[in-house]
Amino acid sequence: MDHHDPDQIMRRFGPPMAELAEFPTDALIERFAIGVQRLDPRAYELDEAMLDTAFRKEAEVGVWPVRMLIGHLADSEIFSTLRLRKTVAEEAPMLEGWDPDAYIDAGLYALRPPAGDGDSPKASIGASTATIHTLRSWTRDWLRTLEPKAWDRRAMHVERGEFTVKRLLALSTWHLEHHAVFLHRKINLLLGSQP
Repeated sequence: MDHHDPDQIMRRFGPPMAELAEFPTDALIERFAIGVQRLDPRAYELDEAMLDTAFRKEAEVGVWPVRMLIGHLADSEIFSTLRLRKTVAEEAPMLEGWDPDAYIDAGLYALRPPAGDGDSPKASIGASTATIHTLRSWTRDWLRTLEPKAWDRRAMHVERGEFTVKRLLALSTWHLEHHAVFLHRKINLLLGSQP
């Protein structure tokens, strides 16, 4: 299996995206909306060094540090929200992909408070988590207003093919749940398993 192929990775944890897409619409919206609650709150117990600890592939928890993973989830949420709204608003739009590694290489997840500002080293993960929560709450409220036919509107993703609004929502729901599993495993390695 190619460990960098998103379609292969997506089959390994939780309900597969295709199964989520079969949920009743109201149930899928609610599952999507509580996504941030799936993130292990012990992330806020990590010190600066732990937040930036990278992992070897052999650990099977994903290689990204916790700070990077949570930042990635916030960026992904921004893209997901735009894709959902674009698919409802525009006629058969093209949806661009994005390169998460480029965001890492650009240092976008290296956010730390300047010395002497008194901010917690956890401020960056707090801001990322708040972004996810806010976008999901806003999107949930908007999705509840959609007419049934809007769920079948289609868009073409340049890398992954055709998506309906419902399938895009299933992908976003799955993506966070998938990474939440890795986050929990990382934190177990850093702090020990929860009792």
